[in-house]
Amino acid sequence: MPLIENGRIGEDAWSFIPDGEPVPNDRPVIISFERWQAERDSFEGRNARLGVRLKSGTLAGAIAADLDRFSLVAVEFPKFRDGRGFSTARELRERYGYTGEIRAVGHVIPDQYLYLVRTGFSSVEAPEGTNPESWANALTEVTIAFQPSLDDTAPLSLLRRKLKVG
Repeated sequence: MPLIENGRIGEDAWSFIPDGEPVPNDRPVIISFERWQAERDSFEGRNARLGVRLKSGTLAGAIAADLDRFSLVAVEFPKFRDGRGFSTARELRERYGYTGEIRAVGHVIPDQYLYLVRTGFSSVEAPEGTNPESWANALTEVTIAFQPSLDDTAPLSLLRRKLKVG
C-alpha cells in the first residue's frame, strides 16, 4: 500500500509482521500490540527499529510506559467514520510527548487527511490505486479551523475566537 507523507507518496521502510510469523532483526518492523504484550522480553536488545500497531479501541495509555521503545505507532481505523484514532494520536503527542512517527492504517480517506495531520499523524497507509493528488489537495482545502491543533497552522474561525475566554 502506498505511504502518504506531507501530501506525497513516500518510501515505506517498515513491514508489518503478523502474529505467529518470525520477526526479522535486520529491518524495521511493526508488530501488533497483542504480540508486544505477550513477547515484550523477546524484543529486548533489538538493533532494528520497532513499531507497534494499535487497534482502534486500544487507548494510548496502554503503551505510554513503553513509548521510548517504539519508533512508530500505527493506529488502525476499521471504518472511516470511527474517530477514536484521532484521539489516540493527539493523546500520544500531547499527554505523553511522543515524537516518533504516528501512522494511520486501515480505512482512511483523503477527506480526513488534514484532520489526521492536525491531530498528530505523520503518515497514512493509503489504499492501493489511490490518487496522490487527492491527498495533497486535502491539506489545502480547509483554511479555517474550529478546534486548535498541534501544528496551529490554520487560523481559528471567527466564531471560535469570539467564544474564546481568558
